[in-house]
Amino acid sequence: MCFPPSAAALTDVTRALGVFAHPDDVDFGAAGTIAGWVDAGIDVTYVIVTRGDAGGFDDTPREHIPAIREAEQRAAASVVGVKTVEFLDGYADGTVTASLGLRRDIIAAIRRHRPDRVITNSPLRRWDRIAGPSHPDHLAVGEATTCAIYPDARNPFAYPELLSEHGLQPWTVREVWYTAGPSPDHVVDITDTYDTKLAALRAHVSQTSHVDLDAILRHRLAETATAGGLGAGRLAEAFTVLRTE
Repeated sequence: MCFPPSAAALTDVTRALGVFAHPDDVDFGAAGTIAGWVDAGIDVTYVIVTRGDAGGFDDTPREHIPAIREAEQRAAASVVGVKTVEFLDGYADGTVTASLGLRRDIIAAIRRHRPDRVITNSPLRRWDRIAGPSHPDHLAVGEATTCAIYPDARNPFAYPELLSEHGLQPWTVREVWYTAGPSPDHVVDITDTYDTKLAALRAHVSQTSHVDLDAILRHRLAETATAGGLGAGRLAEAFTVLRTE
């Protein structure tokens, strides 16, 4: 199973919402692109489903990890220029499913922030890179977010308590961007925002301090740029973009 070819990206977006499974997902997948959006005046908000409590590479006590990773994500968002970062409660790293409760929480976020564009984990597995992009939490969040976009967030009769008890009016998302899915074909040149992406990822000290992050990123992003037809020396992120109106 694969995505269809990407639609042309909307050019009149004013608000975007990133919904991701773990701290650092958005920065690995899209920090360079999102930095460009912020520079262009788009208001970007993050919603992170877990606090990444199963992550880390050292002997830091497990009970300290959620607070550490939340702080790291807030620091990374600040580097990119994203001012609002929300974390959902009740979802443990490694156990996320596309449940009705998760859909409800994402619907509420969509109705609160009313984005033109949502960017999220891919709900489709990549068999060529099963490690990383195809983490089960990523797939679950991508699926739940897709269901929240359609049909739920726009339907006043879906999860009616969101309207009757919380006053959250229906909202139609116009476009979704998927990160790390199979055969992404919407390539964004991030050469000019690469340093911002690198700094954002370095803010995730508990996850990245043990690797040569610059070398890894430059290699992957250069490959993406070449595959996308960009010139030599360019760096790029790639997505699938679909209209959801």
